[in-house]
Amino acid sequence: MKIVNKKALFNYEVLEKLEAGISLTGAEVKSVRDGRCNLGDSYVKVVGGELWLVNADIPKYKYDGSPDYDSARSKKLLVKKRELVYLESKVKQGNLALIPLSIYSKGPNLKVEIGLARGKKKYEKKLQEKKRDLERELHLEKREFMI
Repeated sequence: MKIVNKKALFNYEVLEKLEAGISLTGAEVKSVRDGRCNLGDSYVKVVGGELWLVNADIPKYKYDGSPDYDSARSKKLLVKKRELVYLESKVKQGNLALIPLSIYSKGPNLKVEIGLARGKKKYEKKLQEKKRDLERELHLEKREFMI
């Protein structure tokens, strides 16, 4: 099971990747294992010497009966201290952002893949879309001649 943040890969150029654990409640874990998670507008923030996943929407698990469930609460990410210091210094140095790339299960645990990324300009996004369209057209033409 892997949930990928496709919007992040389109809007950002990922320079480095890092794996982090995530602290969730039981109902949130079950909901993520069902594949119900939206990382579209989420980002990672360093607050008080800790990493936090902000705006990740995990909907309520359908069999959970708790009345006070907040689907958009901030979730704590678990990394080693030296990794946290490294990420914090990289973000302060350049014009970089920390974004979640995917959530996946690794054994009994859930992990978040964090990317140290630089935002793409509008012309870079258009160029990427143009390349993808050309590749798709070439693939279709190639298929026509193979049959």
